[in-house]
Amino acid sequence: MHTRFILINTSHAGNVGAVARAMKTMGFDDLVLVAPRWPNVLNREETIQRASGALDVLRSARIVATLDQALDGITHMCATAMTVRDFGPPTLAPRQHLEALSKERNPLPQGVAFLFGSERFGMQNEDVYRCHVALSIPSNPQFGSLNLAAAAQVIAYEWRLALGAYPGSVWPEPLDMPPDSENSPATGVPADGGQVAGLLSHWEQALVSIGFLDPLAPRKLMPRLNQLLNRAALTQKEIDILRGIAKMIDRNATLPNAPSARVAPLKD
Repeated sequence: MHTRFILINTSHAGNVGAVARAMKTMGFDDLVLVAPRWPNVLNREETIQRASGALDVLRSARIVATLDQALDGITHMCATAMTVRDFGPPTLAPRQHLEALSKERNPLPQGVAFLFGSERFGMQNEDVYRCHVALSIPSNPQFGSLNLAAAAQVIAYEWRLALGAYPGSVWPEPLDMPPDSENSPATGVPADGGQVAGLLSHWEQALVSIGFLDPLAPRKLMPRLNQLLNRAALTQKEIDILRGIAKMIDRNATLPNAPSARVAPLKD
């Protein structure tokens, strides 16, 4: 499983370097920054000093404009949150979730991403809603706010612990699947975050066209559908099927002789 650390709207250059160091310590090297405060953050002196030798992680790091770009190739997204949301993915302790994830086989995630929000505000709700789980590090309830780099170190450690890949231990053997297996790369490649987002956008358009979704009062319909799709762990082929259905719904809703298909919208 490929691992990526994603920092969203990071404002302190030193934290970027410290996260790179935390990642390298645990053997990870894929770092993506979404719209950081400093466009040149990867080359700033404070970043380099706090990286403390993890310059290879900084050199290979990427800066992108949107979260969609950061999620390319990722099939399992883990938000980080200090407080439990009243809506969204389940909130679990890192060890509880990552131990289970490391043993997941149906389907085997191709890419796992850990998402961290800005130092001041944390993650925005709409970004948390896109994830499969929100990881909450057990901490002092009266003082539970961890520094960004410290949180990244804890998550990196827990993920490495779950993978069981310390010196002297054995790397998990890859799962061998027959060529005709439902989850083989030929027939069951997991859909990444960008493909799920594209499907949701397509379905939103189709639901508006048949009157099921009121764009002026959408409530939480689309985030709920996002969570449903995350639980379903869709493959790319299944994404294509569902987008084909959405296309036909949208097309038939606009035909001149189409029967009325208005349905009462979902209520919270």
